[in-house]
Amino acid sequence: MAGLLKNNVTTPSESTKSQSEGCTPTVNIMFMKTHKTASSTILNILFRFGEKHKLKFAFPDGRNDFFYPSPFLCSRVKGYRPGECFNIVCNHMRFDHQEVAKLLPPDAVYITILRDPVDLFESSFHYYHKAVPLTWRIDGENKLVEFLSNPRTFYSPEAYNSFYLKNLLFFDFGLDNDVEADDPRVMSHIHNLSKHFDLVLIAEYFEESLILLKDKLCWTMEDIIYFKLNARKSSSVSQLTPELRAKALEWNGADWRLYQHFNATFWARVEAYGRERMKQEVNELRRRNAEMKAICIEGGSAVEAQKIQNRRFVPWQPVGESSILGCGVQEEWMMEV
Repeated sequence: MAGLLKNNVTTPSESTKSQSEGCTPTVNIMFMKTHKTASSTILNILFRFGEKHKLKFAFPDGRNDFFYPSPFLCSRVKGYRPGECFNIVCNHMRFDHQEVAKLLPPDAVYITILRDPVDLFESSFHYYHKAVPLTWRIDGENKLVEFLSNPRTFYSPEAYNSFYLKNLLFFDFGLDNDVEADDPRVMSHIHNLSKHFDLVLIAEYFEESLILLKDKLCWTMEDIIYFKLNARKSSSVSQLTPELRAKALEWNGADWRLYQHFNATFWARVEAYGRERMKQEVNELRRRNAEMKAICIEGGSAVEAQKIQNRRFVPWQPVGESSILGCGVQEEWMMEV
């Protein structure tokens, strides 16, 4: 595999290497994996980096998440012993800073990613609605429209899996997702999260986010090359009218305030990094990604699950659906593996 890369991938220019020869790549990382935010793609980047550097991951004990939606506990980590540290924590959890901090060295960098709450709500509603009994009694072909017409009719904070239907980001961060946007606790929680997280990425500006990640962690361009994971086919995405978007925004008001706050800090970081420098780095990342896709991905892009020949690479699908795209792997890569 390494040989194939060496022979086919362009040698990175000086600008794509670690931006400072004097800095050391960060290896102690807490990535708070939020739902439906392109976080699986970040997860894959972390797995690749960790494998390359032989780092120690804190993995769930028997599941692919830390017993979500229960609040995170160290006892959920496979092989955890008090006082013993890991390098990387990155699987889905309901965040609890005090518990997470027990797993990592003091110099660990805390990172997470957010997405526009309207698009997040639309995605979550369609992805999880068959796992949320509250939505089963909604009539009509477009359940999302019916739900937004009168959300409280179909929502109860105590109901099974109801957290998928309101302020999902707040819930993932271990907060009360039924709180209203004007509640003073909302901004208090947001400022508290600001103290814990060193970098908050924004899904709508994914490439810029990766460049900031590379800068923060003193990584190389090679470390952040990615293939997009768990994307939905466009036909399964609801196109919301401005009126419906406004309703969804109001319904997810706490998430909206969270997003607004960290979107502002994100662009402040971009300004500090330099707009022109950012543009050049994003273009270089796109070039390297395209180069890698041509080498690795069958057909050069993601396709519907049924078109993937090797069933090992078929992504998980929502119950009763086949809406998540996946990637086949070029035959020569399969032979190398």
